Amino acid sequence: MALLEMAGVSKAFPGVLALDSVSFSVDRGEIRALMGENGAGKSTLIKVLTGVYASGSGTVLLDGVSIAPRSPAHAQELGVSTVYQEVNLVPNLSVAENVCLGYEPRTFGKINWRKVNERARRAMSRLNIDIDVTRSLTDFSTAVQQLVAIARAVDREAKVLVLDEPTSSLDKIEVERLFTLMRKLRGDGMAIVFVTHFLEQVYSVADSVTVLRNGVKVGDWAVTELPRQKLVAQMLGRDLDEVPHVDHREAIGTDVLVTVESLGRKNAMEPISFDVRRGETLGLSGLLGSGRTETMKMLSGANPADSGVISVSGIGTRGSRLRPRSPRDSIRLGIGLCPEDRKSEGVCPGLSVSENLLLVLQARRGWLRVIRKKQADKIVSEQIERLRITTPDTRRPIENLSGGNQQKVLLCRWLVAEPTLLLLDEPTRGIDVGNKLEIRKLITDLAKKGMSFVFSSAELEEVVNTCDRVVVLRDRRKVGELKGAEVTEQNVMARIAEGEA
Repeated sequence: MALLEMAGVSKAFPGVLALDSVSFSVDRGEIRALMGENGAGKSTLIKVLTGVYASGSGTVLLDGVSIAPRSPAHAQELGVSTVYQEVNLVPNLSVAENVCLGYEPRTFGKINWRKVNERARRAMSRLNIDIDVTRSLTDFSTAVQQLVAIARAVDREAKVLVLDEPTSSLDKIEVERLFTLMRKLRGDGMAIVFVTHFLEQVYSVADSVTVLRNGVKVGDWAVTELPRQKLVAQMLGRDLDEVPHVDHREAIGTDVLVTVESLGRKNAMEPISFDVRRGETLGLSGLLGSGRTETMKMLSGANPADSGVISVSGIGTRGSRLRPRSPRDSIRLGIGLCPEDRKSEGVCPGLSVSENLLLVLQARRGWLRVIRKKQADKIVSEQIERLRITTPDTRRPIENLSGGNQQKVLLCRWLVAEPTLLLLDEPTRGIDVGNKLEIRKLITDLAKKGMSFVFSSAELEEVVNTCDRVVVLRDRRKVGELKGAEVTEQNVMARIAEGEA
């Protein structure tokens, strides 16, 4: 019998079936990877297991006993501990205080600090970690803080340890240190659920893999029996031999407009190089966590790179070669970004449709050169007609528009500012099929007229039907580049799986 067994677990939210009768299990002394793309149901399954959500149906057995965690703290008492991507400890407390928090040894009703420190040292030594437990948690790196979180779980005598994207902010040395610890805990008989999106790490440390897709379990495999190509195919929902070939045009011209040279950010993206030609749509493709959004944010200056430069031709010599430190730097280079999360990073919900649409143009002019109302109305009406934006009134708050229409306003925001290069990070996510086709058609038409784009999407079909060339990413690094007739779903999937540059 498995140490942890979840059977027939379902969870629904208004309008969404997040989990559909999912079964999941992990044995003692096993590291099981839980994988899937965005929206697959990984986070929901973990939240049901740890008491964040109550399941709509199904059972959870721990060591043969039915459990129903009411909260993460209750799940921990039952023997299921979770270490999250963002360390959920108290930074201004000491390491020892964090390890024993809520379970401090007491003498005559008062906390016995000597025993607190002794217990924390014992917990850390079980993991072969030698640090001063009386020091503040903030004195240590993110990697050590995550190890402290694991030590806290070990101190609670956890039977099941859930590691939710634990390596996302770690460098290679720190990742290997974590893996050494995971192997030790596995040898001690602990069951480990490893939620990750890094293929290489799965094959480095996991014993088995469970894949979810659209709230449904696709299957369970031993890592040794699951080739990388098959894993990618299961996550995406199609086999290589089932994907139809698409005729693809060659990239337009050879006039290089933007050159990216070894742009990288520590613990976020390994140095990457590529160029974008005038009138070209360059795609970024890869699985969740491959580095698509990280690359976009470096290019836009939203998350500054710490190595490399961007060069832009045709805009004069001043500021045409630099490492963007902020969005202002990238805008000066003529680079604009339509972000992945339009709600929190794109639209200004309290402003009107017109104000949102004119935001970048007004910022580039400066606030002392206000766009006159007559000119503003003309620009806005032209763009609304051009993209067929549905709104009864341009003075209406943009938050009242549908997702597709909000996305079109963001596109217009940059089109009226006439950028040299427009970065489109998941520009069709969360919108209906009709709006998707309109936006893709607009991108293709503008590219034919000489505008350049970098297009990122998790949907392979969109990438291969929209882009002239595709840079393939995996595990935060560039692993290949395809052009012209090479741009097919089969080739992109194969390159992701192979990981060969």
